[in-house]
Amino acid sequence: MFVRVPASSANLGPGFDTLGMALSLHADVGVGEAPEGAQQVDEHHPATVAFRMHGGEGPAWVRSPIPMGRGMGFSGAVRVGGLVAAHAQRHGADADALVAAMPALLALATELEHHADNVAASLYGGVVATAGGRAVRLPLSIDPVMVMWVPSFTTSTDQSRTALPSSVPLADVVFNLGRTALLVAALAAGDVDALREATRDRLHQDLRLAAAQPSRVALDTALEAGALAAWLSGSGPTVAAMCRVDDAERIAAALPADGHTKLLRIDHAGAVIEAS
Repeated sequence: MFVRVPASSANLGPGFDTLGMALSLHADVGVGEAPEGAQQVDEHHPATVAFRMHGGEGPAWVRSPIPMGRGMGFSGAVRVGGLVAAHAQRHGADADALVAAMPALLALATELEHHADNVAASLYGGVVATAGGRAVRLPLSIDPVMVMWVPSFTTSTDQSRTALPSSVPLADVVFNLGRTALLVAALAAGDVDALREATRDRLHQDLRLAAAQPSRVALDTALEAGALAAWLSGSGPTVAAMCRVDDAERIAAALPADGHTKLLRIDHAGAVIEAS
């Protein structure tokens, strides 16, 4: 058996550390000898650390097209994969047992990742709101294409976080609270006209984009080309643009040439235990 885990986009604009979206780009984490196309990982790899944390035994391997250091949740995905692989060693592929274990797995993944938005999305799938150790999937009334603009440079999440202020004005807090609530409601109601306003942010994006000007250009270009909404994916530098299905390829073609694009969908399955 092995575990297939989706990549993720976190924050979704205003939902800093609270909202995450699972994406249809998957990492596989397994136990034993690495199959063709996979990499045997050492004891320091985040997948192995998570696997051992939950009592996993034996060597681990990873097969992943998720770009590292780009804000698409690589570390969160492989950590979830390691934890679920350890769970599968004891309980097999029983889907009910996995569902019952998810709150405990989320707690362990959050301890390793230090924030829950990425790992909650990778574990549960869909679009997830998380706070206080709990995660709830949002009901969705839209099925967009996510155009991910991925540049060649990377961002360190830890370094990006140290650049953020320890306090912010009350007006900015209220601004983000309102947009986060509006975003949750718009996704549930299918109100696509509200999405652009709902994904505006005053807490983290401007500071992060100031250090990644190509990402700023890509974000603005996506909106000008007709994206429903766009945001800095996680700590960046990848930009996520939510698009109507018929517009996705045109918008992807309009994005700057100093990055490549991935056309993805929202993954609704989350972490899945697969037969070898």
